[in-house]
Amino acid sequence: MRMSSIKTRMTLLTVAAVIASLTLATLLGVLAVRNTGVNSSEQILRLLCETGEKNIDAYFVSTEQSVGTVCEFISDDLDKLDDDSLRAHMKRAEEIFRNAAAKTGGVLTYYYRLDPSVSDTVRGFWYINTDEGFVDHEVTDITQYDTGDTSALVWFTVPKATGKAIWLPPYITENLGERVISYNEPVYHDGRFIGVVGIEIDYDTLAALTENIELFESGYAFIADADGDLICHPMLDTAAQAASGAPDLTGGAFKEGEVTRYTYDGTVKEAVALTLENGMRIYVTVPVSEIDGDWTSLIVWMILSSAVLLAVFALITIRFTDRITKPLTELTYAAQLVNEGDYDVVLDYDGSDEVGVLTATISKLVKNLKVYIGDLRNLAFADALTHLRNKGAFDIYARKLDDEINNAEICPDVAVGVFDCDGLKSVNDHCGHEKGDIYLKNASKLICRVFKHSPVFRTGGDEFTVILQNEDFLCHNELAREFAERCDNACKNAKAPWDKISVAMGIAVFDRAKDRNINGVIRRADRLMYENKRSRKALKRMENG
Repeated sequence: MRMSSIKTRMTLLTVAAVIASLTLATLLGVLAVRNTGVNSSEQILRLLCETGEKNIDAYFVSTEQSVGTVCEFISDDLDKLDDDSLRAHMKRAEEIFRNAAAKTGGVLTYYYRLDPSVSDTVRGFWYINTDEGFVDHEVTDITQYDTGDTSALVWFTVPKATGKAIWLPPYITENLGERVISYNEPVYHDGRFIGVVGIEIDYDTLAALTENIELFESGYAFIADADGDLICHPMLDTAAQAASGAPDLTGGAFKEGEVTRYTYDGTVKEAVALTLENGMRIYVTVPVSEIDGDWTSLIVWMILSSAVLLAVFALITIRFTDRITKPLTELTYAAQLVNEGDYDVVLDYDGSDEVGVLTATISKLVKNLKVYIGDLRNLAFADALTHLRNKGAFDIYARKLDDEINNAEICPDVAVGVFDCDGLKSVNDHCGHEKGDIYLKNASKLICRVFKHSPVFRTGGDEFTVILQNEDFLCHNELAREFAERCDNACKNAKAPWDKISVAMGIAVFDRAKDRNINGVIRRADRLMYENKRSRKALKRMENG
C-alpha cells in the first residue's frame, strides 16, 4: 500500500512538472527573455558609451593639460617684450612644449604664435610631427588676419576674440592640407594679449578612438558637435556632411545617457549619447534588428525545446514509477559496504516518504558508527601517557612503508630515528613513578618539537621511534644536532632530576643495498642508539673523574 502511494505521488509530481514547464515556459519565459535581452542590450549600449566617453575625455584632458602647462609656463616666464628677451623666452618655451607634446599622443602640430602687435620680428614657433619626429616649420604670416574676423585662421583668431581656451571643430590646416581638431589657449601678460598656444590633433587619432567601439555586427560609435554637425563617423564622409536622412543630433531627440530609438536611412536603430569634456557628444548606435535578434532566436529555441521536453517527459512519466526502486537499491548497496567495513557511504535520497526516513536514519547510524569506530581506533593506537601513537600504530605504519619499499622503482627517501631515555629507572626509584611519567612526557615533547614534521611513536616504556620523511629527512643531520643540543641545555638548566632530559639517539637512512625492509633500518638505528648511549656514559664517567 505504501509503495503504491509513493508511486502515485511521484507520478503526479512528474505530470505536474510537465504541465508547469510548458505553461510557465511559454507564458512567462517569453516575457522574461525579452525583458532580459532588452535590458542587457541597453546596459551594453550605456556601458560602451560611458567607456568611450571616458577614454576620449581622458585624451582630451591630457591634451588640455599639456597646453595648459605650457601656457602657464609662458605666462610666468614672460618678463620683457623686447626682441632679445622674446627670443630667449621662445627657446625656453620650445623646450617645455617639446616635452609636453611628446607625452601627448596623436599630436600633428604644436605652436606658440605671438600677436603681430607684440613684435614685428619674433613670430613664435610651429612644429610638425613627421616620421623623424617633430621638426620646425616656418610660422604662418597672420598680419593679414588681424582684423577681428574670426572666420579665417580660426586657431588664432577665435582664442584672441573670445579670450578663452577653446576646442575647435575639425578644419583643414591652411599649410598642410590635413584635417585636424585643435585646442588653443590665449596668452596674456599684465592683461595684454600676447599670442596663442595650441595643439592640432590628427583627425585619425580621434577616428581610431571612436572606431574601437563596436557592438553586435554593425553597431558603431560616432562624434558630433553641440550643433549636431558630424565630427567623426566610421561610415560617412563627415567633411562633406552629405548623408541623406541623417538624424537630428542637436540634443532634442537624444537625451543624455538615455537609450533613444530613431530611424536612419530606413533602418530602425537605438543609440545612447553622452557629452564629452570639450562639449562634443559621443553616440553609440546599433540596429534594433540586431538587438532583438538574440532574444527572438532564444524564444524560438525555447518553443522548440518545450516540444522536445514534452516528448521526453511523456516517456519519463511512463517509466518513472520504476525509479522508485533506486533509493532501495542504494540502501542495499550501502548496507553491503558497511558490512565490509567501508563507512564512507553516501546516501543522496532525501524524500519525505518512508524510504526517505529510512535513508536518513541509516545515514545517521553509519555516521555515528564511523565516529565510534574512529574513537576505538584512536584508543587502540594511542599511548595513554604521552598521547603519541603507540607500538601497534607503529607496526601498521611500518607495514605501509614496506609496501612502498617493495613497490617503488626507486629508493624511497626515509630514515628511522630510535630514542631511549637515560636514567628513567633512577627517577622512578628515587623520585616516584609520577616524576618518571613527567620525565617521559618532557622527553616526548622535546622529540616532537624537534622532529615536528615526522610521526613520533612510543614503542616501549622509555623508547620512542620517529619516521623521518620529506623535510625532516632532508635535514635529519641538522635535526639530530639540534636535538642533542636541546638535551644538553635541558640537563644544564634542570632544577629537578625529572627535568634532566637525557636521551640516547640513533638515526639510520634506508639503503636498498643494506636493507630489505624497514626493519633493517630500525635495527641499524637501534645499534646506533646503543653506541650513542655507551659513548654518552663513557663521557659522563670521564667528566666525573
